[in-house]
Amino acid sequence: MSIKLSMQRLILAGATAFALSAGAAAIAAEDMPPLPHHEWSFQGPFGTYDRAAAQRGFQVYKEVCSACHSMNLLYYRNLTELGLTEDQAKAIAAEVQVPALSDDGSPIERPGRLSDHFKAPFPNELAAAAANGGKAPPDLSVIVKAREGGPNYVYGILTGYVPYDKLTPEQIKEFNVSKDDNFNLHFLGHRIAMPAPLADDKVTYVDGTKATLQQEASDVVTFLAWASEPHLEARNRTGIRAILFMLALAGLMYATKRAIWADKH
Repeated sequence: MSIKLSMQRLILAGATAFALSAGAAAIAAEDMPPLPHHEWSFQGPFGTYDRAAAQRGFQVYKEVCSACHSMNLLYYRNLTELGLTEDQAKAIAAEVQVPALSDDGSPIERPGRLSDHFKAPFPNELAAAAANGGKAPPDLSVIVKAREGGPNYVYGILTGYVPYDKLTPEQIKEFNVSKDDNFNLHFLGHRIAMPAPLADDKVTYVDGTKATLQQEASDVVTFLAWASEPHLEARNRTGIRAILFMLALAGLMYATKRAIWADKH
């Protein structure tokens, strides 16, 4: 009997803890402001990637984000799908040194090739964690698909930083924010380890586009969305063709039915 009672208490305690944690999560979610709504060219059944924006986004990733974040699922050859020429992609790959083996098996480094993965900023996850306060920065290969809210969430994080001197006393007290913390409107709990990565004129775009914070964030999210779902355009085209085919087939079947049953009326 005592064992049964203990099990009941254990189950009750677990259920209570779960309810409290779920309640706390719900309260935290209610404190979050809505994500910014941004018009993305790749959303909807007719969506396509803005190649110019994606190329600028790659520049932002290369010059800013790649210092901490890897994109291990991408190869340098994939850059040709963004509209870069093969020579441009080769030149970008050759800018990095990747580990390799010499003819006698000795470890060496060589210039990158189109067949290489994007070079990671750290040799392994432990090194990445050690260099970033104990937690490795996430790989960005599929980050847009991996986060609820998708591109709007990533855009919200990149544009949602609030300097300490712009916070209200209530925000500082409620979230226990110090001058050394990074406050972000769209990050759960609002205190985020990553300092604001982007700012006005953080990069100088090769195409002359003015590099505002919002422009940089929009461009890099477009690039990350393409990286997360590179076959989106082909799938959309296939879906549209399938719908048109089904509509044509339905019309043909209806006409056939009318012709067959015409003599019966």
